[in-house]
Order: sequence, then C-alpha cells, then structure tokens
Amino acid sequence: MSLCIKNLTISDRSHTPLFNTVSFCIEPGQILTLMGPSGCGKSTLLSVVAGHLSPEFHFNGEITLNNKDLTDLPPEKRQVGILFQDDLLFPHLSVWENLALALPARFKGINRKQKALETLAQIELLHLADHAPSQISGGQRARISLMRMLLAEPAAILLDEPFSKLDKSLRMSFRSWVFSQIIERKIPTLMVTHDEDDIPDNNPCLTWPWSQDINHA
Repeated sequence: MSLCIKNLTISDRSHTPLFNTVSFCIEPGQILTLMGPSGCGKSTLLSVVAGHLSPEFHFNGEITLNNKDLTDLPPEKRQVGILFQDDLLFPHLSVWENLALALPARFKGINRKQKALETLAQIELLHLADHAPSQISGGQRARISLMRMLLAEPAAILLDEPFSKLDKSLRMSFRSWVFSQIIERKIPTLMVTHDEDDIPDNNPCLTWPWSQDINHA
C-alpha cells in the first residue's frame, strides 16, 4: 500500500505558490522526510493529504493511497493517521477511554475496553488505564497518542514534527520506537521536520527547497 503524490502545488489566496511542484511515492514501511524551515508549507502539505486544508489555500495535483484517489474524499474516509507535536488526548476521558475512542466500529461494547487494555499492556502502561491524561508524564502521553492513532488502523501516517516538544533524552527513545512501529506495520509515512536528527536511517529525505520533480517510488 503506497502513498503517492503527483504534481502537487499549493497556492495562497493571491495565487502565490508555497513551493515548487513536488511528486513522490512512499512505499509500505518507508518514512519519507520533508525538511524545511518554519513557514515553508510543510504542515500545509500534510493538511492536503489529510483532507484538512484551510480555505485560505488551494491545491492542484493527485493524491493516491494504494491507487485510490483521495482528492475528493472527506478526512474520515481517507484512512490517514496523523501524529502532531501535541498529544491531543481528550482531558475528560481516561487513558483507556482515549484509546477505545479510536477503535473501528467492528469493536463493540466490552471488546472496545478489552482491546484498549491489551494495547496498554503491550506498551507496559496498563497501570495507567484509569488515569486522566493530566496525571501522566509527557512521554507516556506521547506513547498513548501514537497507539491511539495506530488503533484506528491507518493505511498511511503523517508525522507533523511529533518529537519537537519532547526533551532530548525522551525524544531519541520515542523517535526510535515510533519508527519501529511504522516499519513493523508496513505503513507508508510522510514526516515533516526542521531537525536533521529526526531523519530515520536508510530512508529518503527531501531538503528545502524541494526539487521540481522528485520521485522515490
């Protein structure tokens, strides 16, 4: 299952393009990194893929996932998971309830809680099941946020500088863990960052300014 972008351009209301036309294809388990400074359009590009582009912008180009055109699909139909800088856990729900919320509809009733608890056990955080997000550490929230996204069974993943707010020691270990989860599940992943340390080994990286026609198929 590949995530492919072909001849993508994004323009603002004045029709000024944010960057040159880009094309690339990300294979299962591959992590493509887009490097660039703040304000260059990295997160806006992710918004196009996810289906959340602000009305202030307009795009042209083709976005496909496993040869399925995503362009006109609503966000909830795209099977694209996103991990942001902030964990975005719901503060009024317990840890296990946050996880259960992401599960597909085929999990019913008690099965939702059971799956959430099994997931917490896998990452050795079962003892936090009934805690509120405010009662656990930043590193624990980061891991739970990733697992919540994975429980939704995304066919592709977008990483929007997800490591930038973690301290240095935690950042290294969490980054390695995130990459291992992606590779193990063979999910094509697009990551944007301005930190070279975030680039995973043996994976492609496009540095700013991105080239006119880039393909990593």
